[in-house]
Amino acid sequence: MEISKKSISELQAIVSQVRRDIVRMVHACQSGHPGGSLGATELLVALYFEVMNRKEGFDMDGSGEDLFFLSNGHISPVFYSVLARAGYFEVAELATFRKLGSRLQGHPTTHEGLPGVRIASGSLGQGLSVAIGAAQAKKLNHDEGLIYVLMGDGELQEGQVWEAAMYAPHNKVDNLIAIVDYNGAQIDGTTNDVLSLGDLRAKWLAFGWQVLEIHQGNDIAAILDGLTQAQQQAHQGLPTVILLHSEMGNGVSFMMGSHKWHGVAPNNDQLADALAQNPQTLGDY
Repeated sequence: MEISKKSISELQAIVSQVRRDIVRMVHACQSGHPGGSLGATELLVALYFEVMNRKEGFDMDGSGEDLFFLSNGHISPVFYSVLARAGYFEVAELATFRKLGSRLQGHPTTHEGLPGVRIASGSLGQGLSVAIGAAQAKKLNHDEGLIYVLMGDGELQEGQVWEAAMYAPHNKVDNLIAIVDYNGAQIDGTTNDVLSLGDLRAKWLAFGWQVLEIHQGNDIAAILDGLTQAQQQAHQGLPTVILLHSEMGNGVSFMMGSHKWHGVAPNNDQLADALAQNPQTLGDY
């Protein structure tokens, strides 16, 4: 059964609710990573509610559908919220985030059996390799589904990323769409200060990838346009990478423009401020 698609306004309404989920989850346990989660909200909402071909229900095999892998697993709040709002598990379970015995651990894991989670992630640098393996498995199975993987830009400082980046074009892994959350910030500061990424577009091109850029990485329409173009480039011999220029903390004014909210929870007053900026649209858990 095909998942029904949404209009731009419906997607924006989901984005507002997911932002509320993120800040409430992190506030409740006073732990987690709100900045990157908020910055990737529009992307994950677009993927799960409009772009990806998804089946009803969940199985680890994922045959006959598109698959998504979250490599930068510390942004689990946005992943859990989107999975719940997309129907993979009950929205009420979001209230258990990072609590003892919860399936919603700080970084996603598979041994808890949480629907929608296919890999344990958070040890940065590994997601692209996993996505390549899944993409090659689909090709061997004559499955036309696409593989999507999201990485942080600071994550590109990991050497394994570039081993995988070299492997994919050589092996014509052309059913793979990698996305870099290019917000220019990581836990210790800006990527330019910690370890400059240089000309990121030129790097990926040099490794043999097709490179797209979404300069308005928190605009639903721009994201949909970029993902559509990436889909059109699939199955043509080369993998595609999207450089998504996003804003860490997007949608919560006091979190934007700084790396400081990478892994800091809001206090009561800050939570109230964040919620006031993002109206309830689907109902809080």
